[in-house]
Amino acid sequence: MRVLARLAATVAALGAASLLIGPAGLGPGESLRALVAGGPEAAALILREIRLPRTILAALVGAALGASGAALQGLLRNPLAEPGLIGVAPAAALGAVIALQTGLAAAFALALPLTALAFAGAAAAALVVVAGAGGTLTLILAGVALSALAGAMTSLVLNLSPNPFAAAEIVFWMMGSVADRSWQHVWLALPLMAAGAAVLAASARGLDALTLGEDAASSLGVPVARLRVQVVAGTAALVGAAVAVAGAVGFVGLVVPHLLRQAVGASPARLIPASALGGAAVLLAADIAVRLVAPDRDLKLGVLTAIVGAPFFLRMIWTERGREA
Repeated sequence: MRVLARLAATVAALGAASLLIGPAGLGPGESLRALVAGGPEAAALILREIRLPRTILAALVGAALGASGAALQGLLRNPLAEPGLIGVAPAAALGAVIALQTGLAAAFALALPLTALAFAGAAAAALVVVAGAGGTLTLILAGVALSALAGAMTSLVLNLSPNPFAAAEIVFWMMGSVADRSWQHVWLALPLMAAGAAVLAASARGLDALTLGEDAASSLGVPVARLRVQVVAGTAALVGAAVAVAGAVGFVGLVVPHLLRQAVGASPARLIPASALGGAAVLLAADIAVRLVAPDRDLKLGVLTAIVGAPFFLRMIWTERGREA
């Protein structure tokens, strides 16, 4: 509980900092008055319609990625598992790319996230159908195949794009960001993320039993096949919604659970909520960093998380290799 309280306090502090940092040059007192009292009008518009939805969305996306990463690592019993492994994130990215390429995103403001969500749901359904009642290996192989197919189709769309401006827009979107997002994106993602979080919370005790192995979990009365479907569905809702509104933000779901496992233990029931708070804190910190590191350039959130996360990922692989040797 102390770890969760500290993480919650960290998220609150970073959220407050996110509201105060920006190119408008508003002081803390002026920002607070604009947020609470609504004046002056220009400052209130900046705080309430630009910074506040951006801050909330960063926390939601980070929490979704962190929780889904912890759940998948518990399901697959592998600390190197991450949300992109089951193919939902690449499928959501493919849907967004198609919306951008076909002009739907320009014609209708919410066409991009809605198309991304539709493709994420289709990928999750295909994963359940293909993997069926198979074991963990079947689920991993099906997810890898779906990821490869979605990645190839995304590359094909870029390859055949006749409009260089559309291709550039696609590339920038795929780098991941929560800048220029509105309350519409928050309200679109929030219900799906809440539903996904509820499903993962209901699966936590089953995942605890699964740490003993599938046979031991079955002997304890845990329906392993149904548990697998529940975790995939919850992860799909969380990751699909996150990618739909923020683009591809990598390594959060991989790194955060691994860092917190030493503090809260390997139990998924404890690790999932801790990873949700940790993911929110990491993404809020990263979003603040992109504004401070390059205030005059549009540094993308996914670029920063990849630069920080990739070396950490390599270190994890090296550590796992040392344990196996």
